[in-house]
Amino acid sequence: MSNARFSAMYSRVTERLLGRGTIRRYFYELGLAGVRVIRREGWRSFFKKASYWLAHRPTAIRRPRYKLPRFNARISRTEADKLVFPVPSEKPEVSIIIPAYNKWKYTLNCLKSIIQDTTGDYEVVVIDDASTDETAEVLSNVQNLHLVTNKQNAGFLESCNRGARASGGKYVLFLNNDTMVTEGWLPPLLDVIRREKVGAVGSRLVYPNTTLQEAGGIIWNDGTGWNYGRGDDPLEPEYSYVRPVDYCSGASLMVKRDLFEKVGGFDERYKPAYCEDTDLCFSLRNLGYKVMYQPLSVVVHFEGVTCGTDISRGIKKYQEINRQKFVEKWRTVLQKHHYPPVDGNAFLARDRVPGKRILVIDHYVPTYDKDAGSESTFNILKLLSELGHKVTFIGDNLFRPQPYTTVLQENGIEVIYAPYVLSIEEHIKTYGRYFDVVILCRPHIAIKHLEAVKRNCSKAKIIFDTKDLVYIRESRRAEVENSEKVRKLAQASKKTEFYLAENTDLTLVVSPEEKKILLRENPNLNVEVLRHVLPVIKQPRKPFSETKDLLYVGGFSHIPNVDGVIYFVNEIFPAIKKRLPEVRLYVVGSNPPREVLSLQSSDIIVTGFVEDMAPYFENCRVFVVPLRYGAGIKGKVIHSMIRGLPVVATPIGAEGIIEEVQEGRDILVADTKEDFVERVTSLYTDEKLWNTLSESPIHYVEKNYSYEASRVRLQEILEKLFRTH
Repeated sequence: MSNARFSAMYSRVTERLLGRGTIRRYFYELGLAGVRVIRREGWRSFFKKASYWLAHRPTAIRRPRYKLPRFNARISRTEADKLVFPVPSEKPEVSIIIPAYNKWKYTLNCLKSIIQDTTGDYEVVVIDDASTDETAEVLSNVQNLHLVTNKQNAGFLESCNRGARASGGKYVLFLNNDTMVTEGWLPPLLDVIRREKVGAVGSRLVYPNTTLQEAGGIIWNDGTGWNYGRGDDPLEPEYSYVRPVDYCSGASLMVKRDLFEKVGGFDERYKPAYCEDTDLCFSLRNLGYKVMYQPLSVVVHFEGVTCGTDISRGIKKYQEINRQKFVEKWRTVLQKHHYPPVDGNAFLARDRVPGKRILVIDHYVPTYDKDAGSESTFNILKLLSELGHKVTFIGDNLFRPQPYTTVLQENGIEVIYAPYVLSIEEHIKTYGRYFDVVILCRPHIAIKHLEAVKRNCSKAKIIFDTKDLVYIRESRRAEVENSEKVRKLAQASKKTEFYLAENTDLTLVVSPEEKKILLRENPNLNVEVLRHVLPVIKQPRKPFSETKDLLYVGGFSHIPNVDGVIYFVNEIFPAIKKRLPEVRLYVVGSNPPREVLSLQSSDIIVTGFVEDMAPYFENCRVFVVPLRYGAGIKGKVIHSMIRGLPVVATPIGAEGIIEEVQEGRDILVADTKEDFVERVTSLYTDEKLWNTLSESPIHYVEKNYSYEASRVRLQEILEKLFRTH
């Protein structure tokens, strides 16, 4: 038997015996991943990863891991008397439109869930489509409900249009009566619909048994549709990020009123029902607006309650009839912009993006509020998404830290994590052929995954993002510590970094100086500068007289920051205290080790991580950067310049910046301990000098590090990459 036939047979048997999402499949994949980790990374890494995976193992695929409302089949008519909606404003923000035909128990359950789990300024409009049961009588007892009654049965489509005309909200939210909403379902929809060029947004629809009904919809080029993810675990990473889609089901669909009216509402050619929601989404997209899927809005849908599931009779027969009408109307769009319904195309069709498909692999999900490097990475990911690219991020540790993962997902970035994926190599093997660009960050992560990327990402351009040159940093550390061990590590790092630069399509560095360093060693390298991406925060700066004390900021997982603050406290700060007896030093940053915490005194305040840095930047007078070794541009310096807090730095601290600004006007640089004391003291006592350094660097920062400047630069880099290769 050939290897290919054996592999195919093995895959079929695995799928049959170990169904996706089952506990059996989970532990099977865990075992395979464990063997790979032991072989490649050793037992220590295995125990570390295994402890995480086991702590986060799924108990059962069908057991809910979020709170779902419970349908009350015995709900009585008297329950309606107890339902009281809040009185909406004259112009409510949201109008919830619910068409109802019979099945009053479902409608009552739906309304009850809205009252329990909905906040904000909203109205609820129910259209009773000439029900033959007790719907009209029951609903008439619900307080502050806007009830519209059709004299004759008009069907779903016409009822929705009538309900929209009878409502007054800025946003129109169509909701099936056989649904129940979950806690916090409405604000996430509003967050997305308020974004620029978004016309509509839909919820994550789940079945009562907690399996997924739809995570946005796909329309193939023959006009057939697919509820993406149907029957799967709704918490899989691929269903958990905001993304533009072909359409979202009208079971829970929010639309901007002005756009809904502009396209004439639901097209009446589809009366009485079916395809009207898909057609509306296509019409909105035709106007240049996106239709988005929002996974944080979870709605339970009891599918088929009103119209059944038999497509050969009743209202359900219009599903195929109207599909033909839909194909006739949108034939050109379908053939030009939609994929055929063949294996493998779901990965491409699930995201309606015009740009490239980009995979980014870094050490972990960026903790954007804890260090400047993570903040820059986070902003680069956001920029790539905003530029119209589909971005997938994988942290090498496969962890899912919160709130950082959800924030990325809300910005349209797919994040891959355990326990749903247990091996990055297996994920690349499965999906690698679809990516146009792979960005490998940091040498120790990039070298780990380069070969797998080269094997499996056949059409991708590979970018090595250095973050900073490790071998430069470690060489300097070796000199400071006079360590032969560190010197050997630096040599090994240099070998790795140049190997990566020579075996990828592009290398990114954070400063022109680092570009020169690489090209001096190898002029044939393709190197581009992408600086840190840090938002320019324009805010009034306190006057000199209202500030005092010194500030040092750094994430202490980064060893140069630990060395720098200890060096400053032991070698420089005592001399400053002699000249400025009242001055104090604030040491702010995440993960301070024991040796940093031990610096705490009445004059030295070690805060650890703080959520809001603004008070420290506003109230302190001088920002100190006493780094003795490091590489690249120091984000802390840019942050201080952005906020108008003058900087005194060592040459290492000012590296990558001092070449482009004026020393003495934009930043003060001290070569020795004595220079550092002198410059801090002068800046602390000279109001004129302080005002100059507070104001001067802003233009430089805006030009080189702002979000908008970085957007332009990132676009240039990608265009050049595909133009020259």
